[in-house]
Amino acid sequence: MVGLPALLILAWAIARTGAYTPGSDLGYLLGLTGGVMLLLLFLYPLRKHLKLLHSWGRTKYWFALHMLFGILGPVFILMHSTFHVGSLNAGVALTCMLLVAGSGVVGRFIYTRIHYGLYGERARFREVQSQLARQLEELQSVLRRVPRTDTLLKSFEDFAFRSQTGLPRRTWRFLTLGVRARWVHLRCMRELQVVYADEALRMHWARTESQRRTSGAQSLVATYLSSVQRVAQFTTWERLFSWWHVLHVPLVYMLVLSAIAHVVAVHIY
Repeated sequence: MVGLPALLILAWAIARTGAYTPGSDLGYLLGLTGGVMLLLLFLYPLRKHLKLLHSWGRTKYWFALHMLFGILGPVFILMHSTFHVGSLNAGVALTCMLLVAGSGVVGRFIYTRIHYGLYGERARFREVQSQLARQLEELQSVLRRVPRTDTLLKSFEDFAFRSQTGLPRRTWRFLTLGVRARWVHLRCMRELQVVYADEALRMHWARTESQRRTSGAQSLVATYLSSVQRVAQFTTWERLFSWWHVLHVPLVYMLVLSAIAHVVAVHIY
């Protein structure tokens, strides 16, 4: 998603050259290409729900195409429109498309919070909890050397898993947990650097050995903090994903109807 702003800027620059209009052959071709890509978005839900298509390649590749068309389709439509609204039906269709595209970006963000990577299988809460327990076992050797880090991590866990009453408090914890995790991470990094530097002097470690052990300990702490945050927020992300899906589907139907109305109006008038 980092390249999306650059792609939009490029599309805007091309549209501003004045080399075509929405009604010219090139403009029409751009609109047709974008429209076809938006239609191809429906291949992914069809692949999931039609048994006939289940053997047609792995789901993650269909999902990758779904996201690709979900980005390129709107970009081609924007180029077709030259970033201007020429009529009421075009404005409605463009607004619906932008709503669906924006909803897709939000959905992708939430999706990665409850799946193993972008194309991985959906995670289960118990699996995430088990992963957290394994990471805590790996971290014990570090915590015995650095008690202060142990205290910081336990304090963070207590904040993350503490039972909260009231929606405002739970919402505040959900929104601020990532910031708190970064703050705890920085404090732990400083503690680890000091302790391992002192130990390196006592044990006469080589500089590379000291750096290796410090880096390994810091990596374990960072991974553990990330896992605590994921477990603490997992149920909320699942709930948000279900709400997102309820909102996204009607927006897609609105897009289809407005796009049909726009195409019919263009060819009639």
